[in-house]
Amino acid sequence: MKKIVIASIAALTVASSLMAEVNGASCTACHGASFEKKALGKSKVVSDMTHAEIATALKGYKDGSYGGPMKGVMKGQVAKYSDAELDAYAQTIGK
Repeated sequence: MKKIVIASIAALTVASSLMAEVNGASCTACHGASFEKKALGKSKVVSDMTHAEIATALKGYKDGSYGGPMKGVMKGQVAKYSDAELDAYAQTIGK
């Protein structure tokens, strides 16, 4: 039991440190404080997406395999983050 608790705490610490790396303020500037808006009237409403859909979108923007009219803008926003950071951040938004 003690090993499980220690492992859980370690996993949460790693996830928390990864989440801290993504600058959420740049996201909410276009998507809204609760991700309730279509960014520039063109994107999906992020709060309606699942964590997995958000992670797929973020990583897709990064590698160029996802996106519509704002693809270039989003690629610049996510390019500096690792896939692990994007996965961790996706868990903090959406459903």
